[in-house]
Amino acid sequence: MVAMYRGQSLFCRTVAPIVFLLLFAAKSVVAQTPSPALLILEKSDDSVAIVDPASLKIVARVPVGEDPHEIVTSLDGKVAYISNYGGNDSNLNTISVVDLAAQKPLPAISLGALHSAHGLDFAGGKLYFTAETNKAFGRYDPATQKIDWVLGTGQDRTHMILVSQSLDRIFTSNVNSGTISIIEQVMPSFPPPGNGPPPGAGPGPGAPRKTWRITNVPSGQGVEGFDVSPDGKEIWGANAQDGTVTIIDVAGKKAIQTFPISVNHANRLKFTPDGKRVLISGLGPAATPKGSNLAILDAATHKEIKGLNLGGGSAGILIVADGSRAFVAVSSKDKVAVVDLKSLEVTAEIPTGKQPDGLAWAQQN
Repeated sequence: MVAMYRGQSLFCRTVAPIVFLLLFAAKSVVAQTPSPALLILEKSDDSVAIVDPASLKIVARVPVGEDPHEIVTSLDGKVAYISNYGGNDSNLNTISVVDLAAQKPLPAISLGALHSAHGLDFAGGKLYFTAETNKAFGRYDPATQKIDWVLGTGQDRTHMILVSQSLDRIFTSNVNSGTISIIEQVMPSFPPPGNGPPPGAGPGPGAPRKTWRITNVPSGQGVEGFDVSPDGKEIWGANAQDGTVTIIDVAGKKAIQTFPISVNHANRLKFTPDGKRVLISGLGPAATPKGSNLAILDAATHKEIKGLNLGGGSAGILIVADGSRAFVAVSSKDKVAVVDLKSLEVTAEIPTGKQPDGLAWAQQN
């Protein structure tokens, strides 16, 4: 009995701790955030799912604020920002923040008097966001933890936003006004009053100060999803209520063509990285039994190459940087479809929580 007890004791002192460490290590590996990671907003669950894009498995979920709609990440891929929307004229005025490595929520960003944050973009180390209720967009500096700029568009439901890499041109879609705003930084033709710009805003006292010029270009009823071509020459806006796409010449700041599309209630529109194709998702059901929720167009001819029936109304589109795959949130069916952009076929599906929408890619640097 003594020998048996001593043997059990030896086992407990040597083998058991090893087993515990192995189990702990296995658990840690499963929970670790991959890089890159696919981020899926689950709107009706108020959560973000972190997905391994290689295995297409959800490795973690993190709670976020009420009614999350869009998501972007910091340039280093370590932090995600999520707009808490609530609809036009909402009282919601926060943007949720998630530490992707720790897989935990951080303190939310308070937008103060700005409400109904929706569209997001991260550029120049700062977070840009729309504020529908205020007919405006703003900019948040993570370094100072302050909103350092707000500019009004004067348009109803300023919804989505894109910022140029040079930071001197910003684009928004304005749903109820049916317009695309082109906001450009320009040099005024006359000297500004006073002693020049405020500290840190530009050249020294007496030097001309750049200002911003807004041109609101008519697109179509319910313009929401839009994208700028990779060469920066064209804006394509999906007009949800008209069932059309409008192409806007950026240099001329005017619409040059509008044409019909097959998807119902077009919700999001994205160019492939090479600029050769355009993907458009439809939030409504397919128009016919053989209709599609995702249209793939030739950017040069504007003709539909293929339509895919994803099984239900679809929203967010994410195309990976190498142009090999697209992820499309099929909101009405609680899944994300994986589309091979070479074969133009759905190759896999990722089951999600309720009503997936915004998608983002987190590449840790």
